[in-house]
Amino acid sequence: MAFNFVTIGEVLLRLTTPRSERLTQARQFDAIYGGTECNVAVALEQFGVDPALISRIPDNDIGQACVNYIRQYGVDTSLVVRSGDRLGLYYLEIGASVRPSAVVYDRARSAMSEIEPGMVDWPSALAGRDWFHFSGITCAISEKSTATVAAGCRAAKAAGMTVSIDFNSRSALWSPEEGAKRLDPLMQYVDVAIGSARDPILGIMLGMEGNIEPDDRTADAYRPFAEKAVSKYGFDKMALTVRDIHSSDHNSWQGVYFDGSEIALSRRHELEIVDRVGGGDGFAAGAIWGVMNGWNPQQVADFATACGAIAHTIHGDFNVASEAEVLAAASGSSDVRR
Repeated sequence: MAFNFVTIGEVLLRLTTPRSERLTQARQFDAIYGGTECNVAVALEQFGVDPALISRIPDNDIGQACVNYIRQYGVDTSLVVRSGDRLGLYYLEIGASVRPSAVVYDRARSAMSEIEPGMVDWPSALAGRDWFHFSGITCAISEKSTATVAAGCRAAKAAGMTVSIDFNSRSALWSPEEGAKRLDPLMQYVDVAIGSARDPILGIMLGMEGNIEPDDRTADAYRPFAEKAVSKYGFDKMALTVRDIHSSDHNSWQGVYFDGSEIALSRRHELEIVDRVGGGDGFAAGAIWGVMNGWNPQQVADFATACGAIAHTIHGDFNVASEAEVLAAASGSSDVRR
């Protein structure tokens, strides 16, 4: 069965320092493009989903370079609004050992931050699509973008589509309190909720912490948190990432999935990180793929976690891994393929 997926979000120009240099040292940058929702779309395309992106990108050479970059990964860009003055960007310093990675945003007054609901022909954009996805980041960049996401959610529910959110807390963009206030009204539309167990926005919205200490982690330890979310907001399903940070390039990584009845915890992956950006988006894509296929909770938890784990090993925002590669990672296989 072919699945049709549409997402809304900002695509940014990413400028990364080479060789883990500090931003204050850099004399050159590696330039690519990415953004959380677009990252999910690219990952899903690897599994056979037909993804489309709604965004606003300037009609200039930088904007065209961005669109060209996205297209090469099979994402439909025909719904992108080509207007606005500038493409948002961010600078990334990839950390090492005890020095964490660092991001500096330059996205104020970007084209996407000034998108408005009327710029999108919603019936046409959603026609024939099964799934609508957004993230907290898109709502964080402006009230206009939040209003546009809300319009998309309403149209998607009216069309009978599944709606998902990845909360994606970003302290550089808004406070947890502001995030909770702006996202709360959108929860009525959400079927599948994805986030981090330690997300402060989720903690405020639910009035409880989701993080569990390593020695106490079982699937059932996360049940009260997931059940509270389902009870309060009516989500059908919930997926959570569980991360322990030992150093900038060594994290432990697990995932939780709750289908409204059964809950599952994945096995623990020890990550030697190449590029952390997009790891959570890989997890989100894996969870969405599992839900699309009607897998049982353990299958979804294992696949989503492995998908996010692989994303940490690939330079750049996009997780270009096949379903077979993710399934192999989920089983713990890292042998040479030949």
